[in-house]
Amino acid sequence: MSYPKDEMSPPPAASEDPKSFEIARLWVASDEQHVVLRTDVWPDPAAWGIVLADLARHVATAYQRKDGHDVEDVLERVLAGFHAEIDGASSE
Repeated sequence: MSYPKDEMSPPPAASEDPKSFEIARLWVASDEQHVVLRTDVWPDPAAWGIVLADLARHVATAYQRKDGHDVEDVLERVLAGFHAEIDGASSE
C-alpha cells in the first residue's frame, strides 16, 4: 500500500497563531517509525510525558469520533501498547 507524500495540514489554531511552532514529526518509512523532535522546547523531559498523555487522549477521541469506540477502552489499548514497547522495545 502506498501513501501520499503530502504533508498533513496544521490544525487551524496553529495556522492562525503567528507564535505557533512544530515540536514533532512522525513518519513510517521502510516499515519503520522515523521521528524528528525539538527537545529544546522544555528543559524538563517530564513535559514530554504530558505531551504523550495529551496525544493519547487525542488518539482516543479520534477513534471515538471515527468508529464510535469507547474513549476509555482506546486509552487502555494505547497504554497497553505503550507499556509493551517500553518494557521491550521492538526497535531502537
